[in-house]
Amino acid sequence: MWNPKFVKPSKFAKDAPLALALAFGMALTGCGNAGNSNTAAADPSSASDSTKTEQSQPADNKLVVYTAGPEGLANKLIEGYQAESGVQVDMFQGTTGKILARLEAEKSNPAADVVILASLPAAQGLKDDGLTLAYPEAKNADKLNADWSDAEGNYFSSSASALGIAYNTSLISTPPTSWADLSKPEYKDQVNIPDPSLSGSALDFMTGYLNANGDSGWDLFQSYKDNGAVLAGANKEALDPVITGAKGIVASAVDYMTYSAKAKGEPIDIVYPSEGTIISPRPAAILKSTQHKENAKAFIDYLLSDEAQKMVTNAYLMPGRTDIKADNRANLDEIPQLKADWNWMSENGAEVTERFLKLFK
Repeated sequence: MWNPKFVKPSKFAKDAPLALALAFGMALTGCGNAGNSNTAAADPSSASDSTKTEQSQPADNKLVVYTAGPEGLANKLIEGYQAESGVQVDMFQGTTGKILARLEAEKSNPAADVVILASLPAAQGLKDDGLTLAYPEAKNADKLNADWSDAEGNYFSSSASALGIAYNTSLISTPPTSWADLSKPEYKDQVNIPDPSLSGSALDFMTGYLNANGDSGWDLFQSYKDNGAVLAGANKEALDPVITGAKGIVASAVDYMTYSAKAKGEPIDIVYPSEGTIISPRPAAILKSTQHKENAKAFIDYLLSDEAQKMVTNAYLMPGRTDIKADNRANLDEIPQLKADWNWMSENGAEVTERFLKLFK
């Protein structure tokens, strides 16, 4: 799926299969050498140890973070970490697909120190490709949901969202209760669905649904297409027309966006289908290429802190820590889940993306 004109296919590309994202990432500019601020050490023969420390090892006060929204939360996390540490953070924000594309485009001159993604298989792909720096001693890592994070400390899911069916309450008088409902005549031409090549969480849902239901799961997506469902960009692009009333429903809607819009008074709500859905963890990882290792570790510690986890719940996301609950949204034990294998989802993501795009485009 990765365009060979730009990138030689690799295991990284396979395991992080947001297939069209590279084209977007290659068009992005910026960052350059933002992550490479350390200077080389002085020759030991030319100065004393104390002089070397002063002249060749200046205080490291930089960090580059690539993060998949939400924007308000990302800004608050960065501000909180900067206030606590005194470290200056440069941030790039985009979808998981755009972040992975940017990493691929910059692989000869890495800039990012830490990435926060909206897809667990994407983080698994980074680990499997040897691109992550393990940090097993991260503070509060033992309090994280073990199913969402790496036992060896290569990635830490500090938050999660669930995929559901978002609907405009002014247009839809009888909300659907199952995924199959969206192929009913009353919802014809009313459904948006996010593009899995741009949205890591949408890909999580599609691969998770297929893993749980086998190849017959494609019948559901075919029925959506036959009922007039359309591919509508990433998550925000799929949801915005439903908020405004141009469309009635989003299949595989990211729940925190819906909760946030509802809290602002928009005519929107969400249901979790009775047969179950996929929880989409949001993993953070330190890249092995980091030039600011200690700052990166401190940033992971901050993401898992009480303060940051409160920011997570305020943004209508599920906290990554099991000892913290949200009071403004459904918690993990209140959401029916599909039984799915994340390893299978990671291994089959590229094939699912390609087939899904051929179906809808």
